[in-house]
Amino acid sequence: MLLVLIVVALLGLAVGSFLNVVIYRVPRNESLIHPRSHCPACGTEVRNRHNIPVLGWLMLRGRCADCESPISPRYPLVETLTAVLFVAVAAKFGLTWELPAYLYLAAIAVALAAIDLDVMRLPDKIVLPSYVVALVLIAPAVIAHHSWAQAGRGLIAAAVLYAVYFVFAMLPSGMGGGDVKLAPLLGFYLGWLGWSSVLIGAFAAFLLGGVVGAALMAMHRAGRKSRIPFGPYMLAGAFLAVFAGAPIADWYSSLLVPSA
Repeated sequence: MLLVLIVVALLGLAVGSFLNVVIYRVPRNESLIHPRSHCPACGTEVRNRHNIPVLGWLMLRGRCADCESPISPRYPLVETLTAVLFVAVAAKFGLTWELPAYLYLAAIAVALAAIDLDVMRLPDKIVLPSYVVALVLIAPAVIAHHSWAQAGRGLIAAAVLYAVYFVFAMLPSGMGGGDVKLAPLLGFYLGWLGWSSVLIGAFAAFLLGGVVGAALMAMHRAGRKSRIPFGPYMLAGAFLAVFAGAPIADWYSSLLVPSA
């Protein structure tokens, strides 16, 4: 298993490097293929040896090799976070048919959270194709284990979360359209795991968003009418449910029905 985790970590670093391109270019409607990675300040292409995830940034000491403009530390942070999430997902699911589907969710979660924080938008170019990708990646698990009930529960959970977020979007200062489009995707992934994961993921999103919003207002960095990107909290809540949904549900059940 250790070898698997090492391979997954390296894969996560490579995917994280690509996600940096996605995070920068998708909101600008730029191609993900052309031109090659380059310095935003001077336009010089990044040398291959400097394209190594994390190590490239360290070798450059956070500055362009040509114009010495600062390179944001977010680049290695995105790569590291993706690798950590990939390892956590692999440790959670092991070598199962579900693993690729949840690795994909981890990848788009990093990209969507970063983009939403940057431009307060969850791009359709990432969210909408992810429905097809999720169904394709989960299909082998359905076929191999005859998990039709799990798949059906995932689809029902997707519809439920869509309805909930749609209602909230209709309220004054409600959810954005991107949040409504993302909710069913997360509902499907959480529904596959169980209804407790759906409830915990949805509740955690609002709890985290509320806590952070209250903290920002307390620090006078936001007001009651300030727009706050909600996508990162939806994604954080979903992964809290993925990794700790069952223990949290058991803990809460023990509070409702204390043992003798």
